[in-house]
Amino acid sequence: MAGLYYEQFSTGQAFEHAWTRTLTEMDNVLFSSLTMNVQPLHLDAHFAAQTEFGKPLVNSLFTLGLLIGMTVNDTTLGTTVANLGMTDVAFPKPVFAGDTLHVRTRVLSMRESKSRPDAGIVEFEHTALNHRDEVVAVCKRSALMRKRPA
Repeated sequence: MAGLYYEQFSTGQAFEHAWTRTLTEMDNVLFSSLTMNVQPLHLDAHFAAQTEFGKPLVNSLFTLGLLIGMTVNDTTLGTTVANLGMTDVAFPKPVFAGDTLHVRTRVLSMRESKSRPDAGIVEFEHTALNHRDEVVAVCKRSALMRKRPA
């Protein structure tokens, strides 16, 4: 598996994920449409031009999904049982079509699962930065991770 097992993580461990992604207008329109989010700030260039941003914002839930998705290959691909939750989600800067994002991850804490002896819980902090190295999204994610097979 490309992902790491519970025992391969350590508190304070950091990842600088190699994957980057340039967001497009189509990404934003498709995601907003598929999730039935008809907010004109995401879909209507004329409306958005009259706001403080001057152009459509990328849907923040797309940004959040991308933020987490870009971490999977290095951390949890094939070794996670389930995501248990995401907290402390913040979007300190807007994201626009044409922005290129990269992601960093830090392991905040770890603990054995009380109900599953074959798994442990890892709390990650994921941070997305744009091509100007401005933080555009942050979240904490708890994942139930498989332990190495015996």
